[in-house]
Amino acid sequence: MSRYKALRVWSVVLTAIGFIGVVMAVIGTLSLACSIEGFWEKVGVIMLGGPLALLLATLPFALGQALRVLADLGDSVVFDPERALSTTSL
Repeated sequence: MSRYKALRVWSVVLTAIGFIGVVMAVIGTLSLACSIEGFWEKVGVIMLGGPLALLLATLPFALGQALRVLADLGDSVVFDPERALSTTSL
């Protein structure tokens, strides 16, 4: 039985937020690039603004993975007092 279910739930929530953020960053970058008149301004939005927006939109993915790793680590090092009392020390 895992004692770290809250971390796993927040990991899933952050992953969903990250997915929505990436989709919205792509849509926003493309709509801004379509609304700008000059060629070099469009290139600037696509080459500079797009990657920066995607980088910031993927931060929830990183936080979600960190929470999932913490939950896995906590599950692997949990101290079980019943198991410790049943073993004999030599």
